[in-house]
Amino acid sequence: MALELLVNKNSKTVKRLDDSLFIRALRGKSVERTPVWLMRQAGRYQASYRAIREKVDFLTLCHSSELAAQVTVEAVDSLQVDAGIIFADILLPLERIGRLSFARGDGPQLAKPVVCSQDVDSLPTIDVEGELSYVFQSVSLFCKERPQVPLIGFAGAPFTLASYLIEGGSSRNFEKTKAFMFKESAAFAKLMSYLTDVTIAYLKGQAEAGAHALMLFDSWVGALSRQDFQRFVLPHSKKIFAALEEQPTIYFGTACGGMLDLFAESGAACIGVDWRSDLSNAHRMIGQDKAYMGNLDPCVLFADKDEIARQAAYILDQAKAAGGSHIFNLGHGILQHTQEENVRFLVETVKEYSADRKT
Repeated sequence: MALELLVNKNSKTVKRLDDSLFIRALRGKSVERTPVWLMRQAGRYQASYRAIREKVDFLTLCHSSELAAQVTVEAVDSLQVDAGIIFADILLPLERIGRLSFARGDGPQLAKPVVCSQDVDSLPTIDVEGELSYVFQSVSLFCKERPQVPLIGFAGAPFTLASYLIEGGSSRNFEKTKAFMFKESAAFAKLMSYLTDVTIAYLKGQAEAGAHALMLFDSWVGALSRQDFQRFVLPHSKKIFAALEEQPTIYFGTACGGMLDLFAESGAACIGVDWRSDLSNAHRMIGQDKAYMGNLDPCVLFADKDEIARQAAYILDQAKAAGGSHIFNLGHGILQHTQEENVRFLVETVKEYSADRKT
């Protein structure tokens, strides 16, 4: 009931923000300048974020709806971006399944990995509404604090979640994941279906809590061949986006330049492009009927301001020449040792340069 009241409370705000720059671009409508937001815009590069992390560990921060909303708000206010993205982690739905932990310097660890078909058969039913209610509350709190700013809710895609479950953490070659996928294809399909259902419920919950757009991160799907993406992943991605068709959606993966046309088949409204792809070629693969997002190399933000401005202008010029609906972003998340001043400069540059190009 509490969640329902929050949804009703935010309904007018959600409707009004359909006219925002970011949502209009996602829907392929004309905009007066290029909207900009940045992956990992709330994170370790920020002094304000580091101050909070000195007091609490990462999972505690994620679990605290007030703190998660706070760091989301602080990033939006500091950078003056056109959208927020709720502070969370793609692995939160796996916390109980795999006994998730984050060891400093080692990244995420899952103490109970999936190693056989019996492990898939014994996966527990996840009460998404109950177990992830803190994320939904974070979304609602942000919408209350910054009702004029569109908010992106997000989730990890089934393949990426499956890879963490099978590998027990991060991986370079995804040997265990691929071996399981090829040798235990029926069990792998069952695992993907299970994670697909969890992902749909999780994203719908964020939308009901007030999120204006939804993003699916397939961080590691670039490890697959084109044919294996088509066979093992795409049907599940299509199911997710079909279930979310009332919301503007974004689909993003890294090292996926050779299968962006397949990403476009998923049903997402916007396709994210990493820095490895030429933006003009990427747009041709994605098609004119989809928005596209990207794609500055995050390492450019270590350069001086002249180089940052030059590289941002190059991407904006490419997008203008290619046509279609473009949203400026990095090709992946902001890196830890990036200077905050450079990030703010990038956002200002994109706004000013793209506004000038529209006139």
